[in-house]
Amino acid sequence: MEKEEKVILVDENDVQIGTMPKMEAHEKARLHRAFSVFVLNEKGEVMLQQRASHKYHSPLLWTNTCCSHQRVGETNVEAGKRRLMEEMGFSTELKELFSFIYKAPFDNGLTEHELDHVMIGRYNGEPNINLDEVGGWKWMTPMAIKEDMAQNPKKYTAWFKIIFDRFYQHVFQNAEQQ
Repeated sequence: MEKEEKVILVDENDVQIGTMPKMEAHEKARLHRAFSVFVLNEKGEVMLQQRASHKYHSPLLWTNTCCSHQRVGETNVEAGKRRLMEEMGFSTELKELFSFIYKAPFDNGLTEHELDHVMIGRYNGEPNINLDEVGGWKWMTPMAIKEDMAQNPKKYTAWFKIIFDRFYQHVFQNAEQQ
């Protein structure tokens, strides 16, 4: 039987204060370290991932390219690159943009309470998705995502709805400054 993965418990300053099995952390709504990766292509489109149908929360919902939890001793970028390969089947350079804390309860009694490190990468190919993790994928422009999220909010994960506006502002503010 596979050993349950542990998450890194942190305080509000991202200082590690322990570890806990992932399910227990979600049951107890304990603050833990996480990351979210956004991959853009040369047209400025974002690669979205549809979560696999058998995921224990948010199945079949659309979200950013990949997200997960860092392992003890792993940098944010190392974790992002590892999970990008595991879920989407490709590798690219990643850069951390910002981090923030959010809390999102789910209908199944679990709660995501994460200090989320948001990263960006560039890639122009097609992913080789892991069907154990991913139900589908697509490229969408940021404006199309904003419009679709406003019209169909139930199609997107709770954390994606929280971070997308921050990501959108960050990417477009940076683009204007270049």
